[in-house]
Amino acid sequence: MSKREEKGVNSNDKLLLVTSNENKFREISEVAKSYGIKIEWLNIPKFEIQADNLEEIVRYSAITIYQVIRKPLIVEDSGLFINALNGFPGPYTNYVRRKLGLEGILKLLNNVEDRSAYFKTVMCYVSDKEINLFTGVVNGRISERIRGEKGFGFDPIFIPENEERTFAEMSTEEKNKYSHRAKAFMSFLNYYMRENRKT
Repeated sequence: MSKREEKGVNSNDKLLLVTSNENKFREISEVAKSYGIKIEWLNIPKFEIQADNLEEIVRYSAITIYQVIRKPLIVEDSGLFINALNGFPGPYTNYVRRKLGLEGILKLLNNVEDRSAYFKTVMCYVSDKEINLFTGVVNGRISERIRGEKGFGFDPIFIPENEERTFAEMSTEEKNKYSHRAKAFMSFLNYYMRENRKT
């Protein structure tokens, strides 16, 4: 019996994930499989606003897309927060990755002793009944150099707590044991299945 059957989720329910990032879809799908849930992928860009926190960004995006397609959906946004840089790049992570890249972040931390950082994901679930946010955080540190060929984004320079490998040196299954994104999605799934028990 799957976790879905144990929890009594309605088999007619479908989860729609909005993202233009195939890697994010794969990671989330891997977690969903263990719950016996299939995720449908809506491959479109998020409608993003400039804001200083992930919650505001993802909430706006999810509501905007829901108003167009009128189907229950999930939108996520993630950020890398580096303590020595006062939380930078945070909600600007994707932009900074495109403009500075991995090498740019490593240069900013050149000769910096405190390399502690954390990844944070915020997911927003919107339906005709509700708007809810779910958060996942993983603490770790920035590596001294780029390591690994798996993963995406800043994975090659982020080492989660209690590990010596970067995310980019792990398989998707291994990464999901630590991942901020997996934590946020599992938090959502636990809520979703509680709220959708069969009567």
